[in-house]
Order: sequence, then structure tokens, then C-alpha cells
Amino acid sequence: MTASLNGRVALVTGGGRGIGRAIAEDLAKAGAKVVIADNGTSIRGDGADPTIAREAAASIGGAAFDTSVASPDAAGAAVALAVDRFGGLDIVVNNAAILRDAFVFKMTAADWEAVIRSNLSAAAYMIAAATPVLRDQAKAGRGDSRWGRIINIVSTAGYYGNYGQAAYASAKAGLLGLTRVTALDMARSHVTCNAIAPFAATRVTQSIKPANDEQTQYKDRAMAVPAEPVARLATMLAGPEGQDISGQLFGVRGREVFLFSQPRPVERFVADAEINLAAQVNQTFRDSYTKLTTDLEAFASEPVL
Repeated sequence: MTASLNGRVALVTGGGRGIGRAIAEDLAKAGAKVVIADNGTSIRGDGADPTIAREAAASIGGAAFDTSVASPDAAGAAVALAVDRFGGLDIVVNNAAILRDAFVFKMTAADWEAVIRSNLSAAAYMIAAATPVLRDQAKAGRGDSRWGRIINIVSTAGYYGNYGQAAYASAKAGLLGLTRVTALDMARSHVTCNAIAPFAATRVTQSIKPANDEQTQYKDRAMAVPAEPVARLATMLAGPEGQDISGQLFGVRGREVFLFSQPRPVERFVADAEINLAAQVNQTFRDSYTKLTTDLEAFASEPVL
């Protein structure tokens, strides 16, 4: 990757470890100044370790924000740090996430609310804080008025589903909806917003508890996939090459890059009051139903590394 991001400023949540760190490092290699927002919490969202963000930021010459961004005030403070330290903000990567798995019949309200707050609300707060800055910069013609990138890190669990991941899947599915609306709302300001579903060895992958042989194979293969290919796509979308790409859902697994379809009608009929509704549904839709397959089973093939 050439130094296509010279003069640009990025903010990466959850940027101290795993995929977030790989993205932060790749953006820095491309010339961006990077704020790493990471409070160093556990995969469940318990505790905090401020050294995580500080060490990662020091390694790339960036700035550290070591407070959770899962509140409007904290998200605003992280954006203000980027503007105050580096003179602006051009790229936002919402990557921070926690995981609290439980079957729906054992799920607690506290776990649900913690996951939604960390994985979905935090991204919404960050977008709400960053987009006024991006709009103002576009009006002022900062560097190039056709700039401003938002990248949301999602998960195939949000579109396929997986056992025991109601909160996590719901948050990630919601993040795609947020991606689409942000892309629409920011189109006039030439700010793009896209989503990436990554396949790579992370703390989330490590925490998978396979429910069958297929899922065991998925985990074994996923733990061999590096995070760097995900970072390369994020950097491409954040650069000048991503100027006209918005509202899209990508996936990366090693050297494989996916563009996912998004929910649109696949069949249609006009109900006839003279005909049994169940018969019409069965006749028109039966062959088009989506199979009840988990994301772990759907991507159990050998990755291309």
C-alpha cells in the first residue's frame, strides 16, 4: 500500500488488539495519524487495562484514548482528541466489541444490554460525534472535499446467526442497518460508510465453543487466518480508491474477499382472498426459503491464505 493517507487522521475503536490493531497499524503504514480508542477490557467487557491503548499507540506514533467509548460523552471526547492532537478527523473504524454468549432461554437482561451497548450503541455514539466534524470538513474542503470514511466491523453471525449468540448477532445485524443509514445520510457530504465481516484469529474466534464437528473445523481453520488481509481492505476503503464505495457489506477471509448481498425481496405474490393463504405461501415461497445454517457451518471450507 502506498502512502495514500498522508495528512489523514483515523480513529479506531478496539484498536489495541486483534483486528483493530491490525487496521490501526495498516492505516499508519499508509501515512495516517491514528487515535487508538481501547479501554483494554476483557472479551466479556469486564475490567480495563489502559496500557493496551497506550502501548499500541506508541508503537505507531499515534494517540491513545483509554476510556470506553460506549457513551456519547466518551465518543465525543475521543473525536475531540483526534481533532485537537492531529488537526482533524477523516476516518472512523468502529471495531470494538464484546461477547457474552447464552441460549435465548438462558440470556440475562444485563448481558444483552452490555453487548448492545458495546457493540452497537458505541458505534452509533461514535458516528454521531464524528459526522458533524466530517460534514464541516467537507464544506471547508479539507484536503479534498470528497473525503470522509466510516468503516463498521460486523460479523456473519448477524446475517446467518449462530447458536447462543442472540445479543452479539443482534448488535452486528443492527450495525449493518446503521451502516446503510449513515451511508445515505452522509452521501451529500461525500462521506462513505461500509461494513466488513472479518474472518480471522481473534479473541472472539478463540472463545467459540463448537456445537458440532463442522463448527470445530471452522474454529480450527479460522484460528489460522491472519488479521492483516482485513486491515488491507479497510485501508483501501479508507483511501482515495474507496471514494465511490458506500453502503456495502464486504467479507475478508485470508486472500478471499467477498461482497455480500443484502436483504431484498426474492419472491412476491398478490394475495387472492379466494385462495387459501397458506397454499399461496407454500406454492410461491417454498423453494426460496433461506436454510437454517449457522455462519460457522456456512464458512467451514478451507480458507485461501
